[in-house]
Amino acid sequence: MQKMDIKHLLTQIKTGKISIEEAYSKLKNLPYEDLGFAKIDHHRHLRKGFPEVIYCEGKTPDQIAQIAYRISRNGHDVLATRADRKAYLAVKRLLKNAKYHENARIITVNSKSKVESRKLSRFSGIPLNIKYNNKEAGKGESRKVAIITAGTADLPVAEEAAVTAEFLGIKVERFFDVGVAGIHRLLKNMHKIDKAKVIIVVAGMEGALPSVVGGLVDKPVIAVPTSVGYGSSFKGLAALLTMLNSCAPGVAVVNIDNGFGAAVMAYSILGIAK
Repeated sequence: MQKMDIKHLLTQIKTGKISIEEAYSKLKNLPYEDLGFAKIDHHRHLRKGFPEVIYCEGKTPDQIAQIAYRISRNGHDVLATRADRKAYLAVKRLLKNAKYHENARIITVNSKSKVESRKLSRFSGIPLNIKYNNKEAGKGESRKVAIITAGTADLPVAEEAAVTAEFLGIKVERFFDVGVAGIHRLLKNMHKIDKAKVIIVVAGMEGALPSVVGGLVDKPVIAVPTSVGYGSSFKGLAALLTMLNSCAPGVAVVNIDNGFGAAVMAYSILGIAK
């Protein structure tokens, strides 16, 4: 959508040729900003309730930094997953308020951060000043998520889920290293876990923990298999199959090591996007 398209749309609203709802429908899926190597979806928050997220693996630090710069310039907070320190330093050069969550491998940037004044002259875009605000979303116990890990080795995936959830305005409570090998550790914390509205359970090895939790609570349980385990775990496949075959009702499963996906699913269940 170019400037003339926007002006034409606004003129149609002014003259009564289309309704506000019709105009919203046209804007809902547009525009995107074409950087050549990436097409940034600046209106994703209108459809999903949160801005486009950068998946960093496979991208160069410079590409990540330029995408983050454009997302922030358009008034959105930035979340970049599977990021290493080189990517963080590249983003930091353009967005001074960038923060690196090392355990989660996530970069976050608050949209209020001051963008370096240098111009990226070979790119062009249309700032829309539509600001995503996640400050109010996390208030109240009704939006609390419990994140549970079977073992300490599952922490990177659990932290990816936790940082993503917090970025989306969800209150998070962590319960780490409470796997089935010492089930008393889980049982001791069940009175706290049961207060959450959604529970994310992260486990590798045989992946039994989500079934145990699912049999003890009446809340949605999102199971996240991890690639933690010895050879016969097949890099998380064993845990994935265990979770998919859970006999406990109310357990849903995301992909191996997909902490981000689990957090977004929790966000959708909580209805914060509505």
